[in-house]
Amino acid sequence: MDINKNFFANVYGLVKKVPKGKVVTYGEIARAIGNKRMSRQVGWALHVNPKPGEIPCHRVVNRFGELSSAFAFGGINRQEELLRDEGVAVIDGKVDLGKYGYKFD
Repeated sequence: MDINKNFFANVYGLVKKVPKGKVVTYGEIARAIGNKRMSRQVGWALHVNPKPGEIPCHRVVNRFGELSSAFAFGGINRQEELLRDEGVAVIDGKVDLGKYGYKFD
C-alpha cells in the first residue's frame, strides 16, 4: 500500500469531519492521525486536495488561527470568504481558535 496515499486519505477523512462554522489546525490533524510532527505534510496533502468542493480544506488554519497565505484554491481572500460564509469571524487574517476551534474526539 502507498503510505502517502493512505496518509492523504486519512487527512481528507478528518477534514471532512470538521463541521461548518469550525476550524482545525494542521497540528490537530497530524495529532489525530498519530504523528504530531507531520503538520507540514498535512499542509501538503491539503494543497493537492483532489476534491475542493467535497474536502473543506478552507477549515484548516495554522496553530495561531491564521489563514493560509497560499490557500490552494483562490488565495487567502477565498479562504476568508468561505469561512465567513459559514459564520466564522476572520479578523486581520486570523480566526479565534477558542471560539471556532474544533477538536477531534
